[in-house]
Amino acid sequence: MESVQLGFWVVALLVLLAIAFDFMNGFHDAANSIATVVSTGVLKPQQAVVFAAVFNFIAVFVFHLSVAATIGKGIVQPGVVDPNVVFGALIGAIAWNLITWYYGIPSSSSHALIGGIVGAVIAKAGPDALVLAGVLKTVVFIIVSPLLGFVLGSGLMVAVAWVFRGKTPLRIDRWFRRAQLVSAGMYSLGHGGNDAQKTIGIIWMLLIASGYASASDASPPWWAIWSCYIAIALGTMIGGWRIVKTMGQKITKLKPVGGFCAETGGAITLFLATALGIPVSTTHTITGAIVGVGSTHRLSAVRWGVAGRIVWAWIFTIPASALIAAVFYGLSRLLF
Repeated sequence: MESVQLGFWVVALLVLLAIAFDFMNGFHDAANSIATVVSTGVLKPQQAVVFAAVFNFIAVFVFHLSVAATIGKGIVQPGVVDPNVVFGALIGAIAWNLITWYYGIPSSSSHALIGGIVGAVIAKAGPDALVLAGVLKTVVFIIVSPLLGFVLGSGLMVAVAWVFRGKTPLRIDRWFRRAQLVSAGMYSLGHGGNDAQKTIGIIWMLLIASGYASASDASPPWWAIWSCYIAIALGTMIGGWRIVKTMGQKITKLKPVGGFCAETGGAITLFLATALGIPVSTTHTITGAIVGVGSTHRLSAVRWGVAGRIVWAWIFTIPASALIAAVFYGLSRLLF
């Protein structure tokens, strides 16, 4: 009886840690949802965080749990995950998020979590314990999602310039201030739909490993779904202002029309990835879209030095979080 009770409390504490990560994910990635709409002046910061948080939560009613299934069942071979692996994965992701948040670098919470899972699993059972197809499609989209955001953002900007040629800048600005509310809402919807499901997936993985859920279940428990969507919405509401400045002002200067095109391009990318069950980085996606919009004016409109720092953070995210996760997996084995 005592061992069963200990197992329950260990699982409960890890679930709370996962929900805390989800809250931090919303806090860390709030900039992705609101940077463009704040930097263009369409919404004030306080309005924008509430606006984004509402759409983050509404996503629970819109998207199927395809991304959660990929994380929960499609990255690690059955029977490998245990509480030590989940602990290492979460600490690896949380630690990297805190480091990049402190320095104001828009890194990917999503890929930090993937890196954490990979590092902890390899530390326990080696690379053969990973499901190569699940890891590979996530890694491929590290490149695909910003490129698709870039192509869609720049393409929309060119299309809008052609459609509205001859219109006065004042009239265009007035129209797209309204339109940007729609695009910002859709982007926040995609952000909530993809990111909340990653934490749902790791909780599902933990519950299956500890015997509180079955691998044959079609979906995780309802409480896991709702708690993760609530947590990411609350995290977004508090916001991460250090990264807002980088995303909304330092990469390129945006007007409402540019904000609309960047958010729409990012939203389309997120909707597509979520439908395919691929956990992507909302940071990568919106950064690619913002750079795409800026590049349609002239290449010098993009501050490539800032963009370069962000790219380096992307490159290091998975290996850095994997290394931290492997260390904490080992520590948890020694302590527990």
